Amino acid sequence: MVRRIVFSSSVGNALEWFDFLVYGYFATIIAKQFFPMQDEWLSTLLAIATFGISFLMRPLGAIVLGVYGDRKGRKAALTLAIVLMMVGTFTMAVMPPYASIGLAAPVLILLARLVQGFAVGGEFGSATAFMVEHSASRRGYYASWQFASQGLAAITAAAFGSLLTAWMPPEQLNSWGWRLPFIFGLLVGPVGYYIRSHLDETPEFLALRKARESASKHQIASDAKDASFSNQWVNLLLAVGIVAQSTVGVYVLQLYMPMYAVKQLHMPAAASFGVVVLNGGLQFLLSPVMGALSDRIGRIRIMLTTSILMGVLIYPMFALLQSHPTIGWLLLLQGTAGIFKAAYSGPMPALMSEIFPTQVRSTGLSIGYSIGVTIFGGFAPTIVETFIHLTGDKLAPSYYVLIAAVLSGLSLVVVAWRMRRVRRLEGVQPA
Repeated sequence: MVRRIVFSSSVGNALEWFDFLVYGYFATIIAKQFFPMQDEWLSTLLAIATFGISFLMRPLGAIVLGVYGDRKGRKAALTLAIVLMMVGTFTMAVMPPYASIGLAAPVLILLARLVQGFAVGGEFGSATAFMVEHSASRRGYYASWQFASQGLAAITAAAFGSLLTAWMPPEQLNSWGWRLPFIFGLLVGPVGYYIRSHLDETPEFLALRKARESASKHQIASDAKDASFSNQWVNLLLAVGIVAQSTVGVYVLQLYMPMYAVKQLHMPAAASFGVVVLNGGLQFLLSPVMGALSDRIGRIRIMLTTSILMGVLIYPMFALLQSHPTIGWLLLLQGTAGIFKAAYSGPMPALMSEIFPTQVRSTGLSIGYSIGVTIFGGFAPTIVETFIHLTGDKLAPSYYVLIAAVLSGLSLVVVAWRMRRVRRLEGVQPA
């Protein structure tokens, strides 16, 4: 049962990140296929921007699928989300290039990314709510698999990038080889759909549904007012702040780094992809460990320590990498980033789920996560690449990560204060 819960909740998240990372890794090829321009930098920027535009649909998907998950159940929202995600993956796998169908190619690619962005918007909240509501005492461990699955997706995507760029002739890679990872993603989607459609609903949601059915109209109206999402705006802002460091750790330190290593540091493409495997591997292995540890010693204690360390170390690590652009220093940076990512993101979904009440948990998680990812993640590669292009400062990624670490650290401090205040009002001594 535990394996089914973890796999069913994580497979959509893994498919999402695999597809997104592959798109980012092959952005330069996709740019030539669908966004041909005389200026190569502008062509690449358009491809990356299309990647970012899909994030604008995330808040809408978070609202629609989040509310759907709170009303119809976590299982129903998860099943719908993975179907929509497969639409985007299928489009990327089979879409003819610009040379064959002209302007229709980039337009359809953009539409596919928007559909997938909509689906992903509701995926995180529904999946996290599904996992944490199966065990009150092991929420950190269960929910940590959301980010462990991201690590697995990073390993697989980087492995595809490394192997294909190393073994395939450039002509074949540019022509059709880059589509192979998306075809692989299509094979995973139906398995996830089958498992999700055969799951049982969470005990907490079933109890809430039973209570709704047995409650009087007056009680329902009163409960709805107390737990309405309009009363959650402070929690929503805090959730967005908490997400900042986690999402920047993916979009800057995983997704953008292979491009950064090749274009700015002039490293071999295959090696730069391979180094990301270390980052993703550490995230995959350590996220459940950190999630389980947070069930014992507290989530904020682990996450705040990580924010402080990230803020202190990120600039020196990038400065060393710039002055010594070797695989060894890149390994050190990616290894450290992978440990920090696991330590921060492993406990994060459980902490976010504890901010919102059950009645609006799926909606709150979905919207908070989607807005955070949209603001700090979706356009991160575009912002960093543009800043480097305009200023020539190759340390730009470290500035972006530092800002996110400070914001998340402050958000965690506020959440800790609010939780202690609630415990004092309830007469419970803080752990």
